[in-house]
Amino acid sequence: MSIILITGGSGLIGMALCKLLVEQKHRVIVLSRSHREPGNGIEYAKWDIDKGIIDQNAIEQSEIIIHLAGAGVADARWTASRKKEIRESRTKSAALIVRALKDYSNKIHTVVSASAIGWYGRDHQKAPVPFSENDQPSAGFLAETCRLWEESIEPVSALGKRLVILRTGIVLSNEGGALPEFKRSLKFGIAAILGSGKQMISWIHMDDLCRIYIESIRNPAIAGIYNAVAPEPCTNKRLMLELAKRKRGNNFLSVHVPSFALKIIMGEMSMEVLKSTTVSSRKIHQTGFQFQFPTIGAALRDLSGGQ
Repeated sequence: MSIILITGGSGLIGMALCKLLVEQKHRVIVLSRSHREPGNGIEYAKWDIDKGIIDQNAIEQSEIIIHLAGAGVADARWTASRKKEIRESRTKSAALIVRALKDYSNKIHTVVSASAIGWYGRDHQKAPVPFSENDQPSAGFLAETCRLWEESIEPVSALGKRLVILRTGIVLSNEGGALPEFKRSLKFGIAAILGSGKQMISWIHMDDLCRIYIESIRNPAIAGIYNAVAPEPCTNKRLMLELAKRKRGNNFLSVHVPSFALKIIMGEMSMEVLKSTTVSSRKIHQTGFQFQFPTIGAALRDLSGGQ
């Protein structure tokens, strides 16, 4: 089994992925700002992005790096300082990894880095052609962040490392992220549909996302950029109604939250919530990867305990 070094191991995706890697008998080392004792099969090593510090021994003994680090995009309103933190937490951490691979003797052969479908723009026709990995970045904060994010890790390719970049959709998990937010209004019997509800959401079940990461480190033929999204995007309205029916039966009221209200509450971030983006999973499917949860119905049935 491999020795895998992970950044962002305490985040939503990182925790799920670390657990699965440990179960598969990989040796997992998580980079952390604070000192932490080993536990649950996970070791910890020190790094500090702001100070440009990374544990040399962790780099030298690892074989694979999975780079997930980055401040949560939806955790706070997008002030100028917050946007800077979101961007630099990704670009500075990637630059630190690149520098370490240049400066320290190492046996790293594969780097798998997160990115996001924020790279893509808005669907521009009624029957949209899904965005593919070859499409250029759109305008706007998230697209620019994704572009800089990917550019900052790209130099590892010139160092002879196999680089995989996964542009990830909306991750569905009961442990955090978007799904608990979607569920919030259902406690009061309300299915809150955002704006018109017609905007397409390109999503992925957490289990499938973790399996794509594992396939990316296992399969040497996988290299370059891949969309990590389920094969069947769905509208915001369909997602909310499917979720409401599973949680409340017919005992709920669907309510549209007006776009102007979202703009007041969320500011610039509302543009992303209301954006319709249909993203293709064809490229990762062509590698032989099979989704366990290809439809929103299958995903929500699993996440609702089979209901």
